[in-house]
Amino acid sequence: MSKVAVFFGTGYEEIEALAVVDILRRAEIETDMVSIMGERSVTGSHKIVVEMDKLLEEVDFNSVDMIVLPGGLAGTHNLEACEPLMEQVDRFAADGKLVAAICAAPSILGHRGHLQGKKACSYPSFESHLEGAEVQHQPAVIDGNIITGRGMGAAVPFGLAILEKLQGKGAADRMAEKIVYLQESY
Repeated sequence: MSKVAVFFGTGYEEIEALAVVDILRRAEIETDMVSIMGERSVTGSHKIVVEMDKLLEEVDFNSVDMIVLPGGLAGTHNLEACEPLMEQVDRFAADGKLVAAICAAPSILGHRGHLQGKKACSYPSFESHLEGAEVQHQPAVIDGNIITGRGMGAAVPFGLAILEKLQGKGAADRMAEKIVYLQESY
């Protein structure tokens, strides 16, 4: 069974983080919400406070299969400034383990050299930070061990892409149907 850790810094984009957690938990994938802020409650970019499952220092990274980095401008800056987390992101990427980032957060992967030769997407104003990547304009992109998403409006396709990588396309398609996700509607 897969285990996913979603990391929260103050200013995270609520929908990008929580849509992923919701989709993965619906699929019965063990998913921890992890604070990098030293306290269990973390405030999002729209002042929504969420109680975390763990603090960063409580995570056993050897038991984690995937790291997820939500966006939000301040949240992304907080994630990137967290050196213990960045060490793990680097280790996961180097070892071919799964790393996912959405909105502004794929810029972290670009800055750290993990997008070289990969297809990736991000929030439009952050595309210049996808250093070495072949920039895509899709809601979510899977390239090997890296999954990226464009922004809040792409949170569900991003979550479904993560599910696809962990449990296969059939599982993602069934989940999309179950949650009444229709790509062409709004």
